[in-house]
Amino acid sequence: MIIVSLLLHLLINSSPSLSLSPDGLALLSLKSAVDQSSSSSAFSDWNDSDSDPCRWTGISCMNISSSSRVVGISLAGKHLRGYIPSELGSLIYLRRLNLHDNSLSGSIPTQLFNATALHSLFLYGNNLSGSLPPSICTLPRLQNLDLSRNSLSGPLSPDLGDCKQLQRLILAGNEFSGEIPGEIWPEMKSLAQLDLSSNRFAGSIPRELGELKSISGTLNLSFNQLTGEIPNSLGNLPVTVSLDLRNNNLTGEIPQTGSFSNQGPTAFLNNPKLCGFPLQKSCKNGDKTSPESKKSTGDNRDSRKGLSTGLIVLISVADAASVALIGLVIVYLYWKKKDSEGGCSCTGNEKLGGEKGKTCCCVGGFPKEEDSEAEDNNERGGEGRGEGELVAIDKGFSFELDELLRASAYVLGKSGLGIVYKVVLGNGVPVAVRRLGEGGEQRYKEFVTEVQAMGKVKHPNVVKLRAYYWAPDEKLLISDFVNNGSLADALRGRNGQPSPSLTWSTRLKIAKGAARGLAYLHECSPRKLVHGDVKPSNILLDSSFTPYISDFGLTRLITITAPSGEPSSSSGAASGFLGGALPYTSIKPSDRSNGYKAPEARLPGSKPAQKWDVYSFGVVLMELLTGKSPDSSPLSSSSSSTVVAEVTDLVKWVRKGFEEETPLSDMVDPMLLQEVHAKQQVLSVFHLALACTEGDPEVRPRMKNVSENIDKI
Repeated sequence: MIIVSLLLHLLINSSPSLSLSPDGLALLSLKSAVDQSSSSSAFSDWNDSDSDPCRWTGISCMNISSSSRVVGISLAGKHLRGYIPSELGSLIYLRRLNLHDNSLSGSIPTQLFNATALHSLFLYGNNLSGSLPPSICTLPRLQNLDLSRNSLSGPLSPDLGDCKQLQRLILAGNEFSGEIPGEIWPEMKSLAQLDLSSNRFAGSIPRELGELKSISGTLNLSFNQLTGEIPNSLGNLPVTVSLDLRNNNLTGEIPQTGSFSNQGPTAFLNNPKLCGFPLQKSCKNGDKTSPESKKSTGDNRDSRKGLSTGLIVLISVADAASVALIGLVIVYLYWKKKDSEGGCSCTGNEKLGGEKGKTCCCVGGFPKEEDSEAEDNNERGGEGRGEGELVAIDKGFSFELDELLRASAYVLGKSGLGIVYKVVLGNGVPVAVRRLGEGGEQRYKEFVTEVQAMGKVKHPNVVKLRAYYWAPDEKLLISDFVNNGSLADALRGRNGQPSPSLTWSTRLKIAKGAARGLAYLHECSPRKLVHGDVKPSNILLDSSFTPYISDFGLTRLITITAPSGEPSSSSGAASGFLGGALPYTSIKPSDRSNGYKAPEARLPGSKPAQKWDVYSFGVVLMELLTGKSPDSSPLSSSSSSTVVAEVTDLVKWVRKGFEEETPLSDMVDPMLLQEVHAKQQVLSVFHLALACTEGDPEVRPRMKNVSENIDKI
């Protein structure tokens, strides 16, 4: 009787675990493989008494053949210590495995690849060791593989070429070694992101990498031990691709073909034996001549040995005379061109540059304005330093100071960058007048220098500065008035909802125009300007929703004009200079935040850089796509199969959504869901925004490449 009771007791207590589905039992192996003291909250609701694991933390399920099956595991950043159990390979419907940013160790079990439905494997930021299993490409649907920041080692197997569906391959920050195999890359027709940086790869760069036609963003081979010359075939990569070949042992001249023309010097730094543009290290003849040409040169030298001394001198004199004549012709043509009216013209890219017939080409086809009449006018402004003078930068725009004083003025807004008024002149033309600080009387030349640089910026997507006023106690900037508010107003409006006019085509138009304007400031403005404060409130819109970049170059002016010993906040009173102004409107709280600033821009004492603007523009793209401000708290999204945790950072929210493959309908602005035809375009802009908001500024694309990329959408 005692034995029967004992058996019955065991049966009753064991029945709950027997009722757990096979998927649940496989998941319990993960719970057992992890040190429970390090993950007290991660598995708190993983109970073996449940019938299925679909309500467990981090588990996503889907109804397949009338039963709930596990399709996703997401336990990222849970401080897990332990190993990855091979039993997870029995989850035959598992699609996403996210265990990144934990402390898991050991090797990647080959049995894991029995889960043949896997298409996203995110294991980065752990302590995994061993080699990359060649059998990983037995996963027929594998698209995303991120194993970065582990301790994986050994060579890359040529079998990696069997991962034909792979779109992201990120192996950075490991200890992989040997040569990078060349035969695997032509097979990867869909590969969009490749990062092999910070490993121990040696040998030459395989020329087959130039066949990656789908690659976008950055091709990163930096911080390895690669040697030899850079293959010309990399010039066949898409023009929007940024190369990162830093910190290797590459030699020879940097090729100048194809996509190489779009690379900046940072792509090639810390390769001591590398030379040529864009590095500031010219190549010696011996460095850039091929073996064939060296042989030919040697033959010529041998043939000259038989020439007489007098003939050699005669040939040398003739060569020198020819060079001098060519030089004179070039100088003559240059000055003739400079003297001709209109300076020079640029064809093919007028939409990216300034006014017709008055533009000059600069790097990448972006037109660059000739030094205009702004210099002459600004120099003339020095005459009025005593009592102040209104100086017109644009010859076609002139009015008297008294006219400005008498005009009706309406306050548009006030911030740390000064008070902004709308002023309607006597001829009915409205202008925007920004009132700066009252100090800086000893820094007149600095002020004029900054205004000169701003006055030379002329681009159809940048607000044009028309005039300025300087006096010891008053500084004003007069620019075009843009009549339809800002992108911030259109996105958030009075009720916090986007304007009904913000269709997908309108948003794409705004994104393209703003990208062109910023790219012009970076590449073609006289001083290669950094905006430093890109956000929707600084992108103005006209009645047709054409965007205009505003408030560029103001940070420096505010510093100059701040009263001595006071912070540069421009908090002077609104009255006293322009009468009849309405009470100022305060800037929205979101515009005062750091939500649009790059991580490195938030550090004290950091110096503004163009990659700040790229990051900020990426956040603006995300806001255009999602309709969410980067400071809306909380951001949340859910579906029947996945729940995205609440976060307050828009960039992290979007990245998490893509990692967990959240349905697009849960991420984009609901207003855009009706435009089903735009799905592929929306995805393309999302990927561009993610590239712009990379944490490492060196990995972000240049604004010029962003503009070219978005113009193709």
